[in-house]
Amino acid sequence: MILADKIIDERKKNGWSQEELADKLGVSRQSVSKWEGAQSVPDLQRILEMSKLFGVSTDYLLKDDEDRSVIEDKEDSSLRKLSMEEANTFLSFNNTFAGKIALGAALCTLCSAPLLFFIALQRSGALPLTEQAASGIGITLLLILVCVSLVFFIPAGISYDRWDWLTKESFDSEYGVEGMVKTRAEKFLPRFISSITFGTITIMAGVIAIILGSVFGGNNEALTTGLVGIFLCCCAIGVYFIVRAGIIKDGMDKLLQEGEYRIEAKENTAMKVVAPVYWLTATGGYLAWSFLGGAWNISWMVWPIAGIVFAIISTILRATEKK
Repeated sequence: MILADKIIDERKKNGWSQEELADKLGVSRQSVSKWEGAQSVPDLQRILEMSKLFGVSTDYLLKDDEDRSVIEDKEDSSLRKLSMEEANTFLSFNNTFAGKIALGAALCTLCSAPLLFFIALQRSGALPLTEQAASGIGITLLLILVCVSLVFFIPAGISYDRWDWLTKESFDSEYGVEGMVKTRAEKFLPRFISSITFGTITIMAGVIAIILGSVFGGNNEALTTGLVGIFLCCCAIGVYFIVRAGIIKDGMDKLLQEGEYRIEAKENTAMKVVAPVYWLTATGGYLAWSFLGGAWNISWMVWPIAGIVFAIISTILRATEKK
């Protein structure tokens, strides 16, 4: 195999385009294209850089009859190895997973909105139904939306089980994996920022609608109830963009073992116990308050409050673990 074929072979094994390889080597895409077409030969410096990037010896690149000789990683061999194929498969899976979970979360956020709209229309006289009938239709739609959200949540959660080890175990990466993930993370960063910004602005637009309604609507209960429904619609849109972007970034952090997926953070056993208990309690409190107390118009506040409290608990537990 000649040098041109070896460059093509190694580039494809790492999942890089010609442009991505060119960026890593500090050359133009046309240069890489000429190397792979055997129209020119890279200089010695580029050969050395490709040897490091591909994790192979320079002899293998330069000698046509040389067998592929991989540069051995000197890190702890007892750790599980994350291959380039596994990393690419996980990133592709995580993008699909992010969309499903984000949609499920948006539907859960939205589920109370139909109930509020029906009550608002009934109180305003626009809907010729009794309040009990309007509430019954609204609760039926609420339960339908919850069931639809579970269609996204449950299969996605089950399919994610095969990747649980990325969260729970410390692992080592094959040569080139970290560079590939960092390149993707850098490209995704502007999209992440724009998604978080758009989601936040959308939620704030819902808050502004409620404030304006309370200022100019006076004691109009129908208007206030309807505006809370609009607020939940805005929240649902914002939640979709924020959750989807967050999960995609989260997946890259898992592969890079950064942020809350640092090796030392994975050893935080307290969080593993507290988190599921906490969120089950929050969910139980939300359902009890909503169904037993009939407070659908305000019970949504459980989730932002629960999120803030959980962040505080997480910070305290991590600080305690470090000590």
